[in-house]
Amino acid sequence: MTASVIPPDYQPNGEHLLADMYGIAPDKLSDTETIESLLRHSAQAAGAHILFSHFHAFDAGKGVTGVVLLAESHITIHTWPECGFAAADIFMCGQAQAQRNHVTPRIVHRDPSANARSVPHLFSGQPPTPASRIFPIVRPCRSRLRHTSD
Repeated sequence: MTASVIPPDYQPNGEHLLADMYGIAPDKLSDTETIESLLRHSAQAAGAHILFSHFHAFDAGKGVTGVVLLAESHITIHTWPECGFAAADIFMCGQAQAQRNHVTPRIVHRDPSANARSVPHLFSGQPPTPASRIFPIVRPCRSRLRHTSD
């Protein structure tokens, strides 16, 4: 049996941000090298440790998809230059801080005309919400969905 490398007081807490970014110039959304550099620098500014990154450019002007794999989790991005849109998924745990001031604004501030909307800002590893608090919210939604699909 191997000893655990996880300290006994470790808590699996993390921040999870999903960011929709609009109004970004198409040339910025198809520049693979700049996007990779930007996300790597953002991860470092957040205090994360980069393990690996990989970015792929689709046909000329057709967008970029990429991931920065972190010891603390990941940053991913997908761009649609033809729509001026990018979507990012940022999850960091441990001492790294995924806060908006480290990652999303670095992307948006490269283009002053861009807008960002971060949806939702989740905290993972928290104690579960009791089912008694969730079901009163879910039941009315399920009921409405059932009636609209008839």
